[in-house]
Amino acid sequence: MNYCSHCGGPVELKIPPGDTLPRHVCPRCGEIHYLNPKLVIGCVAEWENSILLCKRAIEPRYGRWTLPAGFMENGESTTDAALRETLEEAGARIAIDGLFSLINIPHINQVHLFYRGRLLDPDFASGIESLETALFVEADLPWSELAFRSVTLCLEAYLADRRAGRFGFHEHTLPPPAGY
Repeated sequence: MNYCSHCGGPVELKIPPGDTLPRHVCPRCGEIHYLNPKLVIGCVAEWENSILLCKRAIEPRYGRWTLPAGFMENGESTTDAALRETLEEAGARIAIDGLFSLINIPHINQVHLFYRGRLLDPDFASGIESLETALFVEADLPWSELAFRSVTLCLEAYLADRRAGRFGFHEHTLPPPAGY
């Protein structure tokens, strides 16, 4: 951040009085700008023991498979975000069964939340951010073509819980990749 969104003046990175972390502070108007992690919300959506995946039509990871997910918008709940992202990316209407996985990714300032859900019908189609959408049974999941480590972790936990016959809540923190 270079300029204050309140007055347009240049900002300085410093620890404001009463705070413990460096913030972008405008010396002209005194505005303190807090930059916080972004929430990525998605869903493991099933239809008859198959999981819905989307092949990305955008960067990062163009052409790789992922769960329907994306950035949460202001003014919506996390459940609403999961419903919206699944509809936008896969044209799929779902029922949410519950929050399933939280994955902290501090090195990129993101938190990924994944819900468990069920497709309401087998009608789905690629959205503007997807090249393709498909249902995969466990044996056919494209593990080597998954876009993100958070999706791999979520699917591994999901399938383990499904085999065990009960779903829990899973929390992980991803370290930065080697050489980051």
